[in-house]
Amino acid sequence: MLRSRIIPSLLMRDKGLVKTRQFGDDRYVGDPINAVKIFNEKEVDELAIFDIDATVKGETPDYAHLKSIAVESRMPLCYGGGITSAKVAAEIIAMGYEKVSISAAALERPELIREMADAVGRQSVVVTVDVKKGGLFGGYSIYSHNGKQKHKAKLLDFVAQAVELGAGEIVINSIDRDGMMNGYDLELAKSVRDKVNTPLTFLGGAGSVEDMSDLIDTVGTVGAAAGSMFVFKGTYRAVLITYARP
Repeated sequence: MLRSRIIPSLLMRDKGLVKTRQFGDDRYVGDPINAVKIFNEKEVDELAIFDIDATVKGETPDYAHLKSIAVESRMPLCYGGGITSAKVAAEIIAMGYEKVSISAAALERPELIREMADAVGRQSVVVTVDVKKGGLFGGYSIYSHNGKQKHKAKLLDFVAQAVELGAGEIVINSIDRDGMMNGYDLELAKSVRDKVNTPLTFLGGAGSVEDMSDLIDTVGTVGAAAGSMFVFKGTYRAVLITYARP
């Protein structure tokens, strides 16, 4: 029987780790290989790593750096950033990553989802969708390129299309709640869960194990991902890598 997964989400910039608030105000929090070693000891369910500049700069993944991370890891890894073809996805999977994530590339050319599923298997294809609440009629808008580029695609329609094309997992990342540690957007989580039955992960807002429990109680079996919760401690946000389960 499937169970909910608790997933640290790490953001990379210039080979270092940063943490953002609402996709801005980034702060350096350490070295990714050191973080991987710590999470190894804590028996983490899964680790997600996103290079947040690769797509913006039009760069391909840094294969040497990704390989050095994979060699150190004893847990399932998901990587996203700069993946624009099934060939690149297959090369990353061959390094030892279990999953590869695409975002902007999937919005610009949805057929890439099917090509990747054919190349590496549906279970290894993750589509990450960055969303922000608002607009004239409410609802949620999709963004890419670190929240700078807005897309016309409707959230629930795009999620359903991604699943139909072969996405094995959908990650919904709330820009509004990124780094705020004030709880997940449960309204958003429920609306997406009601649309699709594929594995889902939600990111943005977790500040405590209670927040993760609320998410699981609302949508059932799910991936509960977090960044700040696993790298900061206390009111002054001192850097301390940790891990906890609800």
